[in-house]
Amino acid sequence: MALNLDECYDHVMGLVDEAGKIIAARNYGEKSVVEKSSNIDLLTETDQQVERLLMDGITAKYPDHKFIGEEETSAGKQAVLENAPTWIIDPVDGTMNFVHSFPHSCISIALLVNKVAEIAIIHNPVLNQTFTARRGKGAFMNGKQIRVSGETRLEHALATTEFGTSRDEEKTAVVLENIGKLIRVIHGMRSLGSAALNIAMVALGGADFNYEFGIHAWDIAAGDLLVREAGGVCLDPTGGPLDLMSRRFLCASTQELADKVIPLLTQYYPQPRD
Repeated sequence: MALNLDECYDHVMGLVDEAGKIIAARNYGEKSVVEKSSNIDLLTETDQQVERLLMDGITAKYPDHKFIGEEETSAGKQAVLENAPTWIIDPVDGTMNFVHSFPHSCISIALLVNKVAEIAIIHNPVLNQTFTARRGKGAFMNGKQIRVSGETRLEHALATTEFGTSRDEEKTAVVLENIGKLIRVIHGMRSLGSAALNIAMVALGGADFNYEFGIHAWDIAAGDLLVREAGGVCLDPTGGPLDLMSRRFLCASTQELADKVIPLLTQYYPQPRD
């Protein structure tokens, strides 16, 4: 029996709304924080509670569905993308922001069937921004259709990126090198503290391209579909096809703009892959 994607979408939107209320209620105030790989790679009890709420709520209705989630992967479970319906979840993307009560974190969730993204939701409950996309049906913010900017000129392009959650010296050198090269030739650069929301800005038309090395499938799976449904392109930073598990990402408002960004980037290949 074919999966009813309308039903899936309605079901998970209800769960996302419920989970978002937890994040919004706790954004301001003390948090219980655990350091994972470094003192900038953080975990809160809210991350764990939201991921469990989403997974349990989906499993209750779809017991055969699979998951790739940030917190269970961080806890040692291997991330494997299968053909079975798979939900890729970041319960709180922008945990550093959440810990500091900076109102820019989100739930990011995507459903892939046969490794093809069908549903994407990026929800910032503190600022009441909900980005959604369905394959072939367009991209939306709070129910209003959105489109990429269509910008093709590098010198007029606003970029988004992040410094990442690794203290690795080699990676940090590449991050700073790329920022140094780009800010000399583009219009501007923003780092919002959430990879998913950075990507959503490209879909919205507020930014013109986004790139990052070292991110994970749960950071980009929803944003990938959102940008493509908004008319943009998502690629590997070398210009090849995007591999969700590669921990490398580039999206842009146009292929023409992407083609101008790619030669400027110093490449980095994070290990291990997702």
